[in-house]
Amino acid sequence: MGAVEITLGAIAVAISIVAWSMFVRTVLRMVKTIRLGQPDGTRNGPFGPRLQTLIKEFAAHTRMNKLRHVGPWHWLVMWGFLIGSLVLFEAYGEVFDPEFHWPIIGGWSVWLLLVELLGIGTVAGGVALAVIRQLNHPRRADRQSRFAGSNFGQAYFVEAVVIIEGLGILGVKAFKTAAGLEDPALWTSFVTAPLAEVLPTAPEWVSVMAFVKLMSGMIWLIVVARNMTMGVAWHRFSAFFNIYFKREDDGGTALGKLKPMMSAGKPLDFEEADPDSDVFGAGQVEDFSWKGWLDFTTCTECGRCQSQCPAWNTGKPLSPKLLITQLRDHAYAKAPYLLAGGKKDMTGEEIGLTGDDPHAGIDVLALAESERPLVGGPEENGVIDPEVLWSCTSCGACVEQCPVDIEHVDHIVDMRRYQVMIESNFPTELNGMFKNLENKGNPWGQNAKDRLQWTEGLDFEVPVFGADGSDELSPDTEYLFWVGCAGAFEDRAKKTTRAVAELLHIAGVRYTVLGPEETCTGDPARRAGNEFVFQMLAQQNVEVLNSVFENREPLQRKIVVTCAHCFNTLANEYPDLGGQYQVVHHTQLLNRLVREKRLVPVAPIADDVTYHDPCFLGRHNKVYEAPRELVGASGAQFREMPRHGDRSMCCGAGGARMWMEEKIGKRINVERVDEALGTAPSKIATGCPFCRVMLNDGVTARQSDGKAGENVEVVDVAQLLLSAVKRTEKEPAPAAAGAPEIDTDPES
Repeated sequence: MGAVEITLGAIAVAISIVAWSMFVRTVLRMVKTIRLGQPDGTRNGPFGPRLQTLIKEFAAHTRMNKLRHVGPWHWLVMWGFLIGSLVLFEAYGEVFDPEFHWPIIGGWSVWLLLVELLGIGTVAGGVALAVIRQLNHPRRADRQSRFAGSNFGQAYFVEAVVIIEGLGILGVKAFKTAAGLEDPALWTSFVTAPLAEVLPTAPEWVSVMAFVKLMSGMIWLIVVARNMTMGVAWHRFSAFFNIYFKREDDGGTALGKLKPMMSAGKPLDFEEADPDSDVFGAGQVEDFSWKGWLDFTTCTECGRCQSQCPAWNTGKPLSPKLLITQLRDHAYAKAPYLLAGGKKDMTGEEIGLTGDDPHAGIDVLALAESERPLVGGPEENGVIDPEVLWSCTSCGACVEQCPVDIEHVDHIVDMRRYQVMIESNFPTELNGMFKNLENKGNPWGQNAKDRLQWTEGLDFEVPVFGADGSDELSPDTEYLFWVGCAGAFEDRAKKTTRAVAELLHIAGVRYTVLGPEETCTGDPARRAGNEFVFQMLAQQNVEVLNSVFENREPLQRKIVVTCAHCFNTLANEYPDLGGQYQVVHHTQLLNRLVREKRLVPVAPIADDVTYHDPCFLGRHNKVYEAPRELVGASGAQFREMPRHGDRSMCCGAGGARMWMEEKIGKRINVERVDEALGTAPSKIATGCPFCRVMLNDGVTARQSDGKAGENVEVVDVAQLLLSAVKRTEKEPAPAAAGAPEIDTDPES
């Protein structure tokens, strides 16, 4: 051990003590900070399935590989970091003694090969990710870059350390070979052995390279320890926990149903809730659960969510990435105030800090952060701008794409809940919708007695539950046909309802409808944040449905729906309220009937058809194939849009956006129609009445601009099938196009 080795070793140890001390202290502070969030006891188990999900997503990179040109490179860097940590600790011995290697395994050929592959993979992965970042830089694509708004300085630092670490792994190995300290077989050192031929032979170079490898790691620790909001670095640790504690313990994404309103770690009971003590959504950052704070911490700013967001891609201010990073920065800036016991009541008065000088010792920036409203415009210095909050369509594209399982939609709806139920601060257009739901049981404000108008003109009788005076479901009835508000009142959606009813009649399926007993499932209210109205409507529906299915086992309580939003709510959200039903979408049932030859297309339609995936049928419920198979069964020439399946572009109606004006940027429905028109279709098919309305409006707009042919038509998949099944017969006369006007006087 010479002077060089002793000097380098002493410096390395001294800096390491500082680095590791800072890092451990920051980790402890971070854990304490994350625990400022509200309790959430739903994340603790079961252990086995959660661990299985973690291992699968981590080892196989199942979510990261959704971006295929990035996934493999990130996989190499990930393993380089994990197993490379073992190589990093080996450097503590090598810096003092160039001949040092791990006992037992250090001389194994397999270990030497693994180190070689780790070094190569880390360098290759780091360089590839850096190149990808440059190719997608905002200077090239502006807003269309998924990195727009990301912190490039932090990313460059992390990528540089990754590359240096990889070079350090290869460098130490090569210098050991050059100095004659190792004589590995060529198959274990196919890069470092040839490199060693041109390197100096002095063993001190091993210590120098080990020192470089160590220092890059220690500098990384120091920088990260000084910045708890550096998600591009911290996700290396927090992502494991974020994946394990994801909302769905079966490994699914946080889509489908919304997270229920929680207070003190339990679902909020509105009959006993107290606004003074219970948490109603998220009005302050500390109202988010600890999992929410972990989400904020874990965001890597990769921008995959942003690249898929329909709001961002049409010029609106909402970026799921920036929303999460703004919440993260606010949370950690406010944390010292909260850790000191700071707390404000609903009026903004301080109730947590008392005494003659309650703010003594609290960072002035933290105090300033505590005064910021969570939701507010620039004049209020709000954290999240209202235009950002209300631009969300709840399409779930962000959640679907996030590689670390951040739950964007739940966080957005939690903020909406507080704004609606506590602040009464929401877009004025929603007032009419909320009142119509409360007073008329549908967002259009139509009378319940008109729910059967869609049956007029059909050449068969539609069975209505209770019409014969019986309060029991006939044993022969297989399905309850849930028509939905759009299917009953919106003229374009009525065509779908009539087509499905006729197809079920042709196939001999025994079904019944509720007619005036049916009310809105509450989806638009819940997605808009009005949980109270949702609970009211949902409990009413569950009571009615449970009465209808009173003598049937849960597996025999079958419901077929044409609305993707009703489908999602009945299937995924009503079980939390005691409504256990077997819910199928009409495309699923019709596809099964075609397969069973109960519906036989006899006259293929001569149309070029593209299909739009409704978000609440596709992403939220993973129904992709049934509608496409029906398009194929109809005999149409199918043309797929570039964005389809789990990357399908939203129509713009979800998240209660159907009832709000779209004043910023390009209209989402027009953007989607432009993509559909790019396939040169004669028909645009879908499987949701809200999608149909939005797409139809988009087509009309483009036809008026002269950018779409007059022959282009928006239809439901069921209509295509009906045309093929019943081509030679006269179809029912279509109702006049256009949606009924919203009744602005719900009391009428």
